[in-house]
Amino acid sequence: MDLGGAKLFKHMLDRNQQEVVVNRVRDVVAQVPLFHPVTASGRRMSVRMTSCGRLGWVSDRQGYRYETHHPNGTSWPKIPDEIQDVWKQVSDCDVVPDSCLLNFYGEGAKMGMHQDRDEGDFSFPVVSISLGDDALFRIGGTARGGKTQSAWLGSGDVLVLKGAARLAYHGIDRLRFRSSDLLKDHGRINLTLRVVR
Repeated sequence: MDLGGAKLFKHMLDRNQQEVVVNRVRDVVAQVPLFHPVTASGRRMSVRMTSCGRLGWVSDRQGYRYETHHPNGTSWPKIPDEIQDVWKQVSDCDVVPDSCLLNFYGEGAKMGMHQDRDEGDFSFPVVSISLGDDALFRIGGTARGGKTQSAWLGSGDVLVLKGAARLAYHGIDRLRFRSSDLLKDHGRINLTLRVVR
């Protein structure tokens, strides 16, 4: 499926693969716990997040950026092989990702329209893996405002932003809470793989 230049692979991960990846995510979270980031203005985001890989994405009063350590001082763990395997299958890229952002969406959580532009080279794709409850994804163009398209992302779906879509504004408008039983307490995990450079 082509969504505003983004490529969506529906049901790419089967149930067994999803369960394996969720277990790897739990291993990561045991080392670097989920936290609520805040924006530069001090507004707390509704998602909780953490990272794995050489670098992790953080947001606080100092702004958006990549760091080598979790806010508690712990080094980020390596990206699990099962997650890197998805990158290898869909990225058309020989360079391995050096960051995987883990976002957890609980009931009522969403993500406003934004660009992924904190990386040094936009020629590399962004690969996103959805696990758990359905989420309504919205994507527009490379400038704020204007026409957007929406699609429901389900558990096991993989989305790739590259080329013209790499700097497209995108976000998550809402969850269909309890639409999946993959996670014991429901909600959604989104894994976003990036080359930071």
